[in-house]
Amino acid sequence: MPTSPSSMINQYKFEDEPELKDLSITVDDPESHITAIETFITYRVITKTTRGEFDSSEYEVRRRYQDFLWLKGRLEEAHPTLIIPPLPEKFIMKGVVERFNDEFIETRRKALHKFLNRIAEHPTLTFNEDFKIFLTAQAWELSSHKKQGPGLFSRMGQTVKAVASSMRGGTVKNRPEAFTEIIDYMDVFSQKMSLLDKISHRVYKEEKDCSYELKEFGPIHTLWSASEEDLADTLKGMASCIDKCCKATEKRMAALSESLFPAIHEYLLYSEIFTGVLKRRDHIQAELDSKVDTVYNKKAENDLLSEEIGKLEDKVECANNALKADWDRWKESMRLDMKLAFSNAAENNIHYYEQCLATWESFLTSQTTNFCLEEESEDRP
Repeated sequence: MPTSPSSMINQYKFEDEPELKDLSITVDDPESHITAIETFITYRVITKTTRGEFDSSEYEVRRRYQDFLWLKGRLEEAHPTLIIPPLPEKFIMKGVVERFNDEFIETRRKALHKFLNRIAEHPTLTFNEDFKIFLTAQAWELSSHKKQGPGLFSRMGQTVKAVASSMRGGTVKNRPEAFTEIIDYMDVFSQKMSLLDKISHRVYKEEKDCSYELKEFGPIHTLWSASEEDLADTLKGMASCIDKCCKATEKRMAALSESLFPAIHEYLLYSEIFTGVLKRRDHIQAELDSKVDTVYNKKAENDLLSEEIGKLEDKVECANNALKADWDRWKESMRLDMKLAFSNAAENNIHYYEQCLATWESFLTSQTTNFCLEEESEDRP
């Protein structure tokens, strides 16, 4: 059937059109490196762009996890009141998977891919100079760039940290109500996401254990059928059904670990990032409040601080506007991501239960048919 212009199918096709993006980034091809000092993984980062500020339309570089950490740090220094996308932790699911096994590497690769594309889609971060260098510079060029002294943005970041240490334990008197509401929202959001993250991993582990048990459960029926001639077909049918359900369970768990669980964990990390961003905004506000109090209490001449207060007021206004815009953008993105993750989980669950139901219904039908045929044969003279 033809679809209407507003249909979901057409919307997905429109959003997925690659030509609509002027900056496309892919993280793939993980490669292990073993040296006398350390073992680490590098990832290939392929960038395709139509932007004029780039010297070429395509770049291919290799980056390790430490390079991504460097980029995140530089973005935080340059944009202290913007929401920088989260990176996966240094050890994902520590104690559950080994650091360099295939599952760990693939999980990290996907997270790094998302991290770079989140930055590329951000209206401000995407034009950051360090981001461009990360995407285009060869390894030795990036290493040289890292060794350079802190720039203007870095010094600004250090100023914010100095204010933070001086105001530690204090309260912000003139925080706008909108940011108090964001803090309250994120407190609740963080609690819920933390609980969801813990429960999802516990459920995954329990289902994985159950799947292992089912794998042993099926073959037992097959072995039993060898010694029970009258029940042989039934027992083999049971074994076949259990095997099919095991495979369906594995597919369902793989789908959950690829879509729902990473989405929940990413937004748990986002809640931690928000805490830092809101504190940095408060520190700027606190610096302004402190200067205003100094003037009000006549501890200094007004004309000596008026210019500095004016600059701080502009700085606070810029920080507020930037964070408000990022907050609105983040909320919309979060809701879309969560809806998509939960919808995919629902579809996967439906498909899983339909498969299992069909498997057992087919088995039941075959058993009922065989039972009727046996009764008819016994009734014949």
